[in-house]
Amino acid sequence: MNRRKLYILITIVITSYLHVACSQGSANEIVARESSAEEITAARMEAEQLFAQRADLGKLREAISTTARLRNPNKRDYDVEWTFARYNYFLGRHSGDDTESEKAFTIGRDAARIAMNVDPARPEGHFWYGANLGELCKRSPVTVGIRFVGEVREAMKKVIEIDPGYQGASAFDVLGQVELATRIKDGTAEKAVEYLEKGLEYEKSNSSIYLHLAEAYRAVDRDAEAKTMLETVLKMQPAPDYVPEHKETVAAARKLLETKFN
Repeated sequence: MNRRKLYILITIVITSYLHVACSQGSANEIVARESSAEEITAARMEAEQLFAQRADLGKLREAISTTARLRNPNKRDYDVEWTFARYNYFLGRHSGDDTESEKAFTIGRDAARIAMNVDPARPEGHFWYGANLGELCKRSPVTVGIRFVGEVREAMKKVIEIDPGYQGASAFDVLGQVELATRIKDGTAEKAVEYLEKGLEYEKSNSSIYLHLAEAYRAVDRDAEAKTMLETVLKMQPAPDYVPEHKETVAAARKLLETKFN
């Protein structure tokens, strides 16, 4: 091959490479488009309708995808971010795929942290940050839990400071669970009882509080009261918006009654 032909070949290769690289750069470039208030409202309504059908995980994933399209890194919307965090939390809880669950909790934690920064005076960002981070702590108690359980506590205490009844007084429920889970470190069953009883003062229809209060009562040798809490769960009507979660709570209560009180 003579020198002239070699130069032509090199030029063609370089030109082709640059063309491919520029094309790939354009394809991978993400340009955030600002949604109008009307578009955000309509999409959030659609996502909520999908979320209501979350017993079908496909619907829940659709709710997440619908909300994800509204996220704009150049102009964060508080309600979009905390809602996105909430949907990911429920996907993490219900998915049977460990990889998907961990990813969902991580994404949910990060979205909720954005919401907290946008408006720290509202409870939603703090709650879903603590809820997602709490699940990550449960999954990796040594590598994550030891480092971040304090942040879960602080997030839930902030929720209580702002709105103690938020999400069915679930911040008290989370704090009670944290106390029970950290008894080998700095948590106590007595403190768990205190949080959970306080939660019931604000919300009588949250079956999860009754279940975890039963566990706390057992931990402080108040078995008769624990059994009463579990029996109450079995008699409760589910909150209309949380039927799938209530079914899980009922199953857990029934299992405790069968294994610990028979």
